[in-house]
Amino acid sequence: MAGSALEALLVGIGAIPGAWLRLKAVNHFEPMVPKKHWGTFAVNVIACFGLGLVLALYQSCSAKTGLALLIGVGFFGSLSTFSTFAVELLNELRAGRPFVSLVLALASIAAGLCAAGVGYGLGAYG
Repeated sequence: MAGSALEALLVGIGAIPGAWLRLKAVNHFEPMVPKKHWGTFAVNVIACFGLGLVLALYQSCSAKTGLALLIGVGFFGSLSTFSTFAVELLNELRAGRPFVSLVLALASIAAGLCAAGVGYGLGAYG
């Protein structure tokens, strides 16, 4: 199998459980929190942590490229969802809640960056 086909297969195999877990997590927490976007927030932050960890392990050469594609790009890439995040921000703006949209945007960026940094730190120095 050609390298690019194998890479695509690894990403696809990793994406299936990541997307399924995102669906289950967001739907599970929806009744517990007033807005669905907080479930999206949570899975995005978790994915940032995981991707930071995978990146650090990959850069330290202790992780193979195939595993990085399977877990990093496939699983954590499909667990997170930028498009849903953007639409949820838009929905808050359209509903006349710009402050909620701003808080969600800033909190998502800050928490995602912190989570990625912690994941990277654990992978690089842990």
